[in-house]
Amino acid sequence: MYVYTDFDKLFVKQRAAQFRDQLERNLAGTLGDDEFRPLRLQNGWYIQRHAPMLRVAVPYGELNSVQLRALAKISREYDRDYGHFTTRQNLQYNWIPLERSADVMDALAAVNMHGIQTSGNCIRNITSDCFAGIAPDEWVDPRPYCEIMRQWSTLHPEFAFLPRKFKIAVTGATEDRAAIGWHDIGLQLLKNAAGEIGFKVLVGGGMGRTPVVGSVAAEFLPWQQILVFIEAIVRVYNRYGRRDNIYKARIKILVKAEGQKFFDAVQAEFKNILERDEAGSAHIVTQAEFDRVSRSFVRPAGVETNASWADQPAVAADTKGETTLAYKRWLERNVHGHQLKGYRAVTLSLKRPGQPPGDATGEQMDQAADLADTFSHGELRVSHDQNLVLPWVRVPDLPALYEAARASGYATPNIGFLTDMIACPGGDFCALANARSIPIAEAITERFDDLDELYDIGDIDLHISGCINSCGHHHSGHIGILGVDKDGKEWYQVSLGGTDGSAISGGPVAGKVIGPSFAADEVPDVIESVIATYRGQRAANERFIDTVKRVGLDPFKAAANAVRQSTAHAA
Repeated sequence: MYVYTDFDKLFVKQRAAQFRDQLERNLAGTLGDDEFRPLRLQNGWYIQRHAPMLRVAVPYGELNSVQLRALAKISREYDRDYGHFTTRQNLQYNWIPLERSADVMDALAAVNMHGIQTSGNCIRNITSDCFAGIAPDEWVDPRPYCEIMRQWSTLHPEFAFLPRKFKIAVTGATEDRAAIGWHDIGLQLLKNAAGEIGFKVLVGGGMGRTPVVGSVAAEFLPWQQILVFIEAIVRVYNRYGRRDNIYKARIKILVKAEGQKFFDAVQAEFKNILERDEAGSAHIVTQAEFDRVSRSFVRPAGVETNASWADQPAVAADTKGETTLAYKRWLERNVHGHQLKGYRAVTLSLKRPGQPPGDATGEQMDQAADLADTFSHGELRVSHDQNLVLPWVRVPDLPALYEAARASGYATPNIGFLTDMIACPGGDFCALANARSIPIAEAITERFDDLDELYDIGDIDLHISGCINSCGHHHSGHIGILGVDKDGKEWYQVSLGGTDGSAISGGPVAGKVIGPSFAADEVPDVIESVIATYRGQRAANERFIDTVKRVGLDPFKAAANAVRQSTAHAA
């Protein structure tokens, strides 16, 4: 993990102190709400449907047990005893009174955390692969590059008030676990035949009203020039992006409208920055700077690389002396490969019956911190799929970890299944939402609560958004559910065939809507009917997404519409 320097610590504490001054002036009436709004937004504070919402940055998904316990304490002392982990590796609180917000900022700064640029029209929290630095399919560890980008972009004066929010995701592996094609800038680290490191750069991806997959702006950019290239992209966007229409303000609209002219402008700006670099003003990443940052991303003290136990098989007897079916399933679904022999990464599922996807209570956060201390050298990751990951688990410790995780409700072996769904908070909290997401997620979880059935169904990405802003990434779900407003009532569109960037699924694709929108009480029946159609149409060992691609949408449309007709007939 990145280790904060004295400068970093002072910077975050001064930012918290600055926010306290701004808040006090706002509460006293000497700083108007219109003036205060952009200031609180760039510190992560929204005004939501019922109360302020704070979004805390977890840069590229890494945090430690001390930080997680601090987040748990904040949830108990300032919120309603829970937090919500998001698809962009942040944590959100939904009930903190604004007058107490400065105290929360101080509590975060004490453990080197903050909400800086988690909202507002600026470069947001840099996200990455939750298995960065440990994934067997990784070419290059993206974390040092993410940290360099984070430091460069934080409070960048030129990019503090962009036409709209701006999101960057980075991966360095064969499998895209960061959904880079769906971001304003998506970066994939590569190695060429000579062993040189560079970036494939995608620009203009995004969801919302107009789902667009990013276009290639550079096939192989030398890593030293990445900040300059990002600067060129954002400058062109800042100069020409729409500011007259919030719905057309994202960079994807500019890229789509201008086409090659956009990419020519980026290349011209990139060339100009490099040519004007006589005084060394261009942000070329030096080897010395890279080495300074990289020194933080080393294996934790105590990680063994040639231990006598390294050859022990992962499938071992559990603590009761037998390998149970539940334990075998947990090994299969929640335990992942590792670069180091004798180690595994383990997903702690945040998808529990009776609890919204991605939510964790203060006690559950403390329990996850305990598991990290005991089994993972105090380190955790937040995944794009709204789960937690322990990155440094010894194979011999898997049985004990399983028992401890099961005791705290973290061992549900459903990773990658239908109930391991992504969902935004929806209309229960968000002022922008057209419909609630949480009751739909809960109803589907209850409908598919049989693990045997889930294993028979196999891998399915189900994503739920409460509005077209797509915080639940419904466009990229194998099954996507979107809340819509219909005459003041909550209805839901269902889409099929989306993917978030997985190589095995053929890269990022936006799903297509099947049929008209459905009432809330129809949605579980629609999903069940879609799944039944898949089970009737699939070939041997064929995944849901592959069946959809092979047979097309018509059989699924017919199944979904049959639910509507049945409901209408019953009425």
